[in-house]
Amino acid sequence: MNKFTGVDYFNVETLLAEDEIMVRNSVREFVDGKIIPIIEKHYREEKFPLHLVKELGKLGLFGITLPQKYGCAGMNNVSYGLVMQELERGDSGIRSFVSVQTSLVMYPIFTFGSEEQKDYWLPQLASGEKIGCFGLTEPDFGSNPGGMVTRAEKVNGGFKINGAKMWITNGTIADVAVVWAKLDGVVRGFLVEKGTEGFTAPEMKGKHSLKASVTSELIFQDVFIPEKNILPGSKGLKSPLMCLNQARYGIAWGVVGSMMACYDSALNYAKSRIQFSKPIAAYQMTQEKLVYMLTEITKAQLLNLQLGRLKDKGEVKHTQVSMAKRNNCEKALEIARISREIHGANGILDEYPVMRHAQNLESVKTYEGTHEMHTLIIGEDITGFAAFD
Repeated sequence: MNKFTGVDYFNVETLLAEDEIMVRNSVREFVDGKIIPIIEKHYREEKFPLHLVKELGKLGLFGITLPQKYGCAGMNNVSYGLVMQELERGDSGIRSFVSVQTSLVMYPIFTFGSEEQKDYWLPQLASGEKIGCFGLTEPDFGSNPGGMVTRAEKVNGGFKINGAKMWITNGTIADVAVVWAKLDGVVRGFLVEKGTEGFTAPEMKGKHSLKASVTSELIFQDVFIPEKNILPGSKGLKSPLMCLNQARYGIAWGVVGSMMACYDSALNYAKSRIQFSKPIAAYQMTQEKLVYMLTEITKAQLLNLQLGRLKDKGEVKHTQVSMAKRNNCEKALEIARISREIHGANGILDEYPVMRHAQNLESVKTYEGTHEMHTLIIGEDITGFAAFD
């Protein structure tokens, strides 16, 4: 296997700070050494490589933008984006794990939690000693999370939760779930710990996508949650949507890693595959495909970098995050398909990463807001008219 040296046609690296490059390179080495050699086996066996969790923690990748006082790295959002990019070059399932732990578990605890909750959970989540998941989506409410039917009822000493969540990354292996439920008609966040009576998290099987990732249901049957486990700062649907915005940012960066992996594989394959006495890379139609792929990667890289800089300055709009997620996911899936075409029949073999990335991207394009929903989010922003309730 050729050593991956990056895909950077416009010298985007010159726009990065030294510490950002250092973070990217350390994760790139980790992906090359620890993820790529094992990921096809885990994907085939539908198993998440759980042994990597504490190593990811040692690298400081969980909650990377959160303060050092909680055992986190205190890096900027561009660094976080580069981490997501490199991890997804390995596999979307690995990036999803880190994204959920960081954006959907540690972020809401940091943003909406009490000091006691932060001091207890964040250091353990940062080290990988504890694993978290995020429960918002329900069997009948995906794009419309406000329609959730999961309910919390105030009882003596705390709350009682009833309901169900679906498509929950890390659910079965999580030590704590950040669960969103309606309390007196208002969406609130709760910390539900593994082993709580009435709480189960069966793993969902039979997936053709994200097979190296744990996807679960969360079921709540009269689950008692003590008063101390409500996230005191969470009030209304805006709270979980703020978390999703963090996750969408990571996805926008992450899928560029998939693009890079598919392009790099296609380029190397095209140079070595001989047909009609010369490499297929020498033919115009193949070159057109490679140029298209590289152009879309470059555009996505520049889009992400500006998005990250805006985020670091506190000037980013959620609609801008939607644009990056929408565009980059669509182009990543398109690039994976084009790469498979260049590989021909060989493209379906797990000797190459292309088909695995294509299958993963079918899910990544859909979750954290479908292509259509992000279209309407941006559409409302530019026209002033909401096309959905």
